[in-house]
Amino acid sequence: MSETRFRDMLQQYAHEGSQNSVNAIVPTRTLRTRARPTSVATDSQRGETKHSDQSAAPSKPKSTISNPSKKRKASSKYAPPSKYQHLSPLTDILAPELIAVFVGTNPGIRTAAQGHAYAHPSNQFWKLLHSSGCTDERLRPEQDVELPARYLLGNTNIVERPTKDAAELSKAEMSDGAPVLEEKCRKWRPECVCIVGKGIWEAIFRHRHGRNPTKAEFHWGWQDEKENMGRIADIGEDGYQGAKVFVTTSTSGLAASLKPAEKEAIWKPFGEWCKERRISRNWPSSKGQTPNQPEV
Repeated sequence: MSETRFRDMLQQYAHEGSQNSVNAIVPTRTLRTRARPTSVATDSQRGETKHSDQSAAPSKPKSTISNPSKKRKASSKYAPPSKYQHLSPLTDILAPELIAVFVGTNPGIRTAAQGHAYAHPSNQFWKLLHSSGCTDERLRPEQDVELPARYLLGNTNIVERPTKDAAELSKAEMSDGAPVLEEKCRKWRPECVCIVGKGIWEAIFRHRHGRNPTKAEFHWGWQDEKENMGRIADIGEDGYQGAKVFVTTSTSGLAASLKPAEKEAIWKPFGEWCKERRISRNWPSSKGQTPNQPEV
């Protein structure tokens, strides 16, 4: 090969090499510039970055996560009488001059179907009646008819018609039941009415005063004498001064605002009073005296 030819090839090689070097350098520098924000994190750093991003973002409350397997139970609302017209009202258990008459809200479905007071297994009425001292043994719902003869106690409700729960009643029919209770007290003349639930007393108070009692006005236990029910004043010497009112807790299994021990503490004074009143009447007497048969 001639010297001239060799020199030309050498210059061409040098020229192409310089071009390739430029092409090789420029993309590399460009890639490094672009990769710099995303290539600096190691695996552990990426975990930290991810954790940091999660902590910065607002967390979704657990309560908002829907669980199809746990559907929220719908609240009860007013139900017309036609819904439970196949169920019969509960018969009052009343007799003249009892020590006390218990006033419930209205019969539940189980109670109406069985025809005995407070028949649902979750209801604590019969348990509290015994633990407070109102009865010396725990009665069964089907023994409700024995209350007058054995303990001088009776039972009625502010609303007659059965429903699943009290939420299916209207405020109007609750209030309208108050004068009916007043008339029952005038007829049978019990010493006391025991209101089994705050809502019942609020309905009676609403009928009398046109409003619910304030927090300051409401309290458990014995109420003021002016709130006696069925008062018959100035009727000769036999004027009935009305039944004293004792307000105690609801015994429904749905009423969970108070703990069992708190309910028992509220019921206890009433049970003690019932025992004292039976003793003062010498009841049951040694002669086997029994009160008049309850109303059927």
